[in-house]
Amino acid sequence: MPNVIEAAGLTKRYGEVIALDGLDLAVAEGTVLGLLGPNGAGKTTAVSILTTLVEPDGGTATVAGADLIRQPGEVRRRIGLSGQYAAVDEHLTGFENLDMIGRLYRMGRRPARERARELLERFDLVEAGDRPVKTYSGGMRRRLDLAGALVAAPPVLFLDEPTTGLDPRSRNDLWVIITELVGHGSTLLLTTQYLDEADQLADEILVIDHGRAIAQGTADDIKGMVGGERIEVTVAHSDEAEKARSVLAPFATGRIESHGGRDTTLVVPITGGAPVLTQALRALDGDGIGVRDVMLRRPTLDDAFLALTGHDTAADGGEDDD
Repeated sequence: MPNVIEAAGLTKRYGEVIALDGLDLAVAEGTVLGLLGPNGAGKTTAVSILTTLVEPDGGTATVAGADLIRQPGEVRRRIGLSGQYAAVDEHLTGFENLDMIGRLYRMGRRPARERARELLERFDLVEAGDRPVKTYSGGMRRRLDLAGALVAAPPVLFLDEPTTGLDPRSRNDLWVIITELVGHGSTLLLTTQYLDEADQLADEILVIDHGRAIAQGTADDIKGMVGGERIEVTVAHSDEAEKARSVLAPFATGRIESHGGRDTTLVVPITGGAPVLTQALRALDGDGIGVRDVMLRRPTLDDAFLALTGHDTAADGGEDDD
């Protein structure tokens, strides 16, 4: 499949801060590229450049066959963008928002109105279509914003953290819509801080940190980079967590992480599978440490991300909007 989005050596600096440091990426036609990275990694800067909102300091890119630098108008005509915050006018109705976007694209009055009604139905907003957007829930605003990005039926969509702040049901509803869009041939570049979202939606994942690509591949490829297995142990008493960490340290092939209430669940990277798990449990029992729950599992995308970047997706970084 041909690449619909291609970028090579993109750079961007804000004063002393290097937001992008020679970023390369490619998105094949009809696929989803999940762009992952901690806050400040450069995700939103990359999207802003590829959607012509910000000019790069260096590098080249083409989007849907149009050159980013020489043909920015053509790029804008061929893309749709849904940002981190729903860009809708809350004083207008849902229908009026979509109709206005159609008029801005110079679709003509009748085609714009027909497209607005079509999208309201597609995004399950018919009943709310004639209500002011200020009465909409967060999930409804998100759906309307995504509908707005589709008014001109662009072949390429950029979704910058489209489900941030949504409840689980609203997130799942958007996942279904995004999957349907790709099924109909759309090409998507998706940034997200939800690793399960990337795991679910992305055909390929690009992990960036400090403005550079540090890993790329399918979700399974990324997970495979960290190797081994993980033991998750939840101790029965929170005051024994640190003692349990010391007991488990000899079995660990990397840093032991903790989470849960008072950090009572320890995640231990190992190699050796079930025999090592058995030994670890015997060691805990030998030191009188009670275990409430235990499991042996393969690495998740969260594990891989942590191993690759040294911190999770919510870690603070240099860019406020990333």
